[in-house]
Amino acid sequence: MQTYLSSQKVLHWISALLILGLFGLGVWMRTLGYYDSWYQIAPHWHKQIGILLLLIMVTRLVWRIIKGTPSPLPTHKPWEVNLGHAIHTGLYLGIFIIMVSGYLIATADNRGIEVLNVLTLPVLFTPFEGQEDIAGDIHEWGAYLLMAMVALHVLGAIKHHVIDKDTTLKRML
Repeated sequence: MQTYLSSQKVLHWISALLILGLFGLGVWMRTLGYYDSWYQIAPHWHKQIGILLLLIMVTRLVWRIIKGTPSPLPTHKPWEVNLGHAIHTGLYLGIFIIMVSGYLIATADNRGIEVLNVLTLPVLFTPFEGQEDIAGDIHEWGAYLLMAMVALHVLGAIKHHVIDKDTTLKRML
């Protein structure tokens, strides 16, 4: 495979927009006061978008396993290939860790998560002492770490496009 499939490209860019949007929304939510009109609304939408992202990421992961990804270009140095694999692994792990910690925050009160008023994601684990705080710290720091990995991912793509002048970025456009 020389390039990503159209479905992989679409899911990649939708994921990117959702991740950046969720990060921005999460940072903004931290500034809201208890009496702010968005204090209850913003977390609701953060959860709904997070669940959508979860579905997309599971689809991406399954699609990646089934269809694979393009091979590295022959001009890529071994350290670039290894770093690229490490960043991609870190991105996927980071995203799923953030999702699990978000789930643990939302279910710390032993109530499921309402999804578009259609279904409820059940509480799968008995809440533990300090769950919301511990999961909240993991969620917050995981999000900042994820943004650092996103920055490395973007810088790598720009490096390949501008400095190396290869087709790495074009394969995802």
